Amino acid sequence: MSPAEAARSSRADGALLPAASGATQGGALAPVATTIAAWPAPYTGALALTFDVDARSVMLAASPANAARASLMSHQDYGPNVGVPRLLALLGDYGLRATFFVPGATADDYPGLLDAILAAGHEVGHHGYLHESLVGVDESTERRYLELGLEALDRVGSVRPAGYRAPWWEATDRTRVLLREFGFGYDTSYFDADGPYVVPGTEGQLVELPVSWALDDWERYAFWPQVTGDGRIDRPSEVAGAWLEEIEAIHAVGGLAVLTMHPFLSGRPARAAALRGLIERCLAIPGLYVTALDEVMRLCRDGAASTGADHESSVPKGM
Repeated sequence: MSPAEAARSSRADGALLPAASGATQGGALAPVATTIAAWPAPYTGALALTFDVDARSVMLAASPANAARASLMSHQDYGPNVGVPRLLALLGDYGLRATFFVPGATADDYPGLLDAILAAGHEVGHHGYLHESLVGVDESTERRYLELGLEALDRVGSVRPAGYRAPWWEATDRTRVLLREFGFGYDTSYFDADGPYVVPGTEGQLVELPVSWALDDWERYAFWPQVTGDGRIDRPSEVAGAWLEEIEAIHAVGGLAVLTMHPFLSGRPARAAALRGLIERCLAIPGLYVTALDEVMRLCRDGAASTGADHESSVPKGM
């Protein structure tokens, strides 16, 4: 029986996390108390493996002039052309599903990419069209970015994504209201809890799957002169060790660890080898459920025993 099948077969009645009763005020989301999940037996916490397939989009969003920097563009092309196939093979070795957040421009620019991800059984999520920053944009612009990304994923791969990750993890005070309107099932752009929670004011239909910069490979590996990074590129073995500490600590409080990686970074040979070692360590942790984000969303929506320790996490109005 697969981990996903075991999780589904062991569910009990009741919600994994209670839907918040906070009302919306002027389109903003009211404060909510969240509960760390009690996972379906035999699991006591979860790790989600996620990949942002930014490719060229993140650099072009930063500056369209970067298109003329052939070496920089080749650095980004490594992700879909080399990193993704390597990571798909790695995940296949362990029968694991992951979530791949694909900007619409990446789907358009790299034929066959979505097909390869979907054929391997993985989830595809929304990550903007050209990895556009939402900082300072108005509602109509943010709405258009959502529409462009959805249109591209549907056009290229017939994908209607359940999940959304804001580019640069920069959501606005209306992002989750728009996600509910567009029918998304979860967001993974907030940092305000150790485990998943139902977003208030969404009638239990939108789940937040919180993230952490400590579990992102960009801060560890990304460097390009005058573009990003400070010249330091960490040793993969050290990165894997630091991530394991984070994952173990989150698991200890019954939470969800969301590991965020980029194929143009973590798809390099030494880093992929370190990721393999980390996955093997995590699969050996008793009670840790290693899965994709859509499965965590389903657990929150469909229900499982909810007997975990409570904690309070205030979500500021409008966040």
